[in-house]
Amino acid sequence: MRTSDTDPISGAIWKRTMRDRIDNYIYEQYGVEAEFPWDRDDTSAVYRHKDNKKWFALIMNVRRDKLGLSGDGVVSAINLKIDDINMHEMLVMEDGICPAYHMNKRSWITVVLDGTVPEEQVLSLLDMSYSSTSKKYRRRAVRDPKEWIIPANPKFYDVEGAFEKEDIITWKQGAGIMAGDTVYMYVAAPVSAILYKCRVLETDIPYEYSDKNLKITALMKIELLKRYERDEFTFAYLGEEYGIYAIRGPRGIPHSLSVALNKK
Repeated sequence: MRTSDTDPISGAIWKRTMRDRIDNYIYEQYGVEAEFPWDRDDTSAVYRHKDNKKWFALIMNVRRDKLGLSGDGVVSAINLKIDDINMHEMLVMEDGICPAYHMNKRSWITVVLDGTVPEEQVLSLLDMSYSSTSKKYRRRAVRDPKEWIIPANPKFYDVEGAFEKEDIITWKQGAGIMAGDTVYMYVAAPVSAILYKCRVLETDIPYEYSDKNLKITALMKIELLKRYERDEFTFAYLGEEYGIYAIRGPRGIPHSLSVALNKK
């Protein structure tokens, strides 16, 4: 922690905002402090790599109407880079995420920091942005292994049939996922449940594919570790118990869900 959460005079506990917690996460995870490059703006904070000086995040206060949000006043938001075009398109369809405000809308997004987007997901997207703006030779060892939920659409690929034949398969690589990570595969309707726990064995396997429903630029190799029953981690249960209401692309998972998935 860089600063105490306790007032040094009164001893009162300060209530830290999501913006404060993200700022602290960036410092603890990457050793980067906020910069305020605009003389007349002391609220817009830029975070950049120490080596290549590229931005990987911008936290700012924005008028709600500028982001297409209802209500008056301003809201804290963060701009993040998402290189995966398909994932970018899916993310901007989610509540609380839109094409970047005042930045390249094709490769950056704006995420509202008011709780609409779960904090775990914001941090996962932040890690992706950091990775995608790093020097290539440094992109691999910038964090500890992470856990993700990834979607699988049975209309386009029979993943259940694939895992009946093999324990190791290749899958579309999501931005930010690295070898050593764990992915929990959510199979969409009509299943609508998490069915598999897998370990990522290899990433960045060259592959080019594109049609009206899907664009793939790289594959990852994953190994099946565990199966779940269809009625265990259903879409309804994920929403009721863990606040997960959309799985349109790779996303981080709450600690409580991780514990439950690893107990089964």
